Amino acid sequence: MKCRLRSTALLLGTGLAALIAAAPAQAQDQQRRTRISPYIEIGQIVTADLKNDDVLTYSTVAGGVEASVQTQRTQLQVSYRYERHFSYAKRVGDDDLHNGLARGSIAVAPNLSIEAGAIATQTRTDIRGAAPIAQVGQRDNISQVFSGYVGPSYAAHVGPVGVAASYRYGYTKAGSPGSTGVAPGSPRLDVFDSSQSHTVNVSAGVKAGALLPVGINVSAAYDRETANQLDQKLEDKVVRADLVAPVAPTVALTAGVGYQNLQVRQRDALVDANGVPVVDRRGRFQSDPASPQRIAYETDGLIYDAGVIWRPSERTTLQAHVGRRYGGMTYFGTLSYAATRSISVNADVYDTVETFGGQLRNSLAGLPTSFLQQRAAFGQQYSGCTFGAAGAGAGGCLNGALQSISTSAYRARGIDAVISATRGKLNLGVGAGYSNRRFLAPDQINAAFSINGVSDQSYYAQAFANVPLTRVSGINGTLIYNYYDSGIADAPGVTSAAATALYYHNFGRIGTTASAGLYSFSQSGVADQLSATGQVGVRYQF
Repeated sequence: MKCRLRSTALLLGTGLAALIAAAPAQAQDQQRRTRISPYIEIGQIVTADLKNDDVLTYSTVAGGVEASVQTQRTQLQVSYRYERHFSYAKRVGDDDLHNGLARGSIAVAPNLSIEAGAIATQTRTDIRGAAPIAQVGQRDNISQVFSGYVGPSYAAHVGPVGVAASYRYGYTKAGSPGSTGVAPGSPRLDVFDSSQSHTVNVSAGVKAGALLPVGINVSAAYDRETANQLDQKLEDKVVRADLVAPVAPTVALTAGVGYQNLQVRQRDALVDANGVPVVDRRGRFQSDPASPQRIAYETDGLIYDAGVIWRPSERTTLQAHVGRRYGGMTYFGTLSYAATRSISVNADVYDTVETFGGQLRNSLAGLPTSFLQQRAAFGQQYSGCTFGAAGAGAGGCLNGALQSISTSAYRARGIDAVISATRGKLNLGVGAGYSNRRFLAPDQINAAFSINGVSDQSYYAQAFANVPLTRVSGINGTLIYNYYDSGIADAPGVTSAAATALYYHNFGRIGTTASAGLYSFSQSGVADQLSATGQVGVRYQF
């Protein structure tokens, strides 16, 4: 299992490095905007449990790469770090950590581009369990996750008609779960293993005034995802037509109608005589070999929605929609506002049927191709909000997808909002949101517990600042707050929070850091936890 995970991590670093090497760099201005900076780092960590007077120390060795290519044809950024913790305490094992984010788009021919994204991060295994934010010490309920996608996109005009088509292949893998910290006797939840997907979109349309007073767009989409856990399959087919009618210089009304066929199928879990799922040595459910493919969720029929588009300037766009889908009312919309080139705001209200792998990859695709590197010593990098660099948009949050791993499909509803500001080396970012997942699974008659119909939810907020002190030194600070409610009877909510600070000073290729962090975790019926962590490190930049 570890070999497979490390192979995926290697692809994250080397595969995207190959994209960098293939990016156009012939023109002089392109060369000036290309940056590739590998590094190695060593450090010493001390972490203290402030409730139990327990102190642990670690040595760390890390290696990584920071790379960026921003040219007329290529927008690409890669941030990847592998870190190894060597513990001095026999009761705590050594850790391997992979943290990375890559987003890129390369124009390979007129009207044709290739887009890709990849992430390596950690996420909670069970939404009821422990919620550690620090990547050191006792790290119950944490799984390593790798995910990525790649595919071509084509967009062109045939006379007044705009045509577009895209294909995307995606893959997501979660590591083997460890101890979750869930109370003994609680219902066992399954754990996601891996999935792959194929997504195709095609559309054709004309703008208002080109042929008719209204704009018309006709589109079709096909999405197929297969997960090896319980042999789950999701297949989604949609065709629709949309009209856009301008009613004022900055306002347009829009309406769409179509047909959707969405089905999620999976096999039953193998259970013992008491209805308790039988698990393998990695803690995952096993499929019942006698079970047929059973429908977990299905919708087949008419879909429609209407809304308004407000665009008072090129810097501001607001869309709000209401309609019927998934057998009931649906609400969704977006806000994009660029106050200046250096200050951006994004907000997204969503309502979709998702899987863990699908939501993570879709959220990843919504992140900018140029983002701020949040250099934090202990935080779970890229599992929360990512903020866009100047001119790249505000960014987005992955909290809704990464609140916990889920095998079952679910209806995902929520809102994310992000603000990003940059001025030279001064970077500020604030993100917050709410996520609700209503799970969709077959009601297995011989099982003691079913996740079907259970709704969990989470609230989250994050603030980040990078404040330069001199040309070669500065301070990074991060504040994090999370609240999780599993929706399962007798399972109390979980609250976690953190505050971290990092001071850095560079001496040419050698950089030094000193970091400190304070972390809290609370849950009804469980003793509150409060810990402090400090680290000093030295980095050599090649």
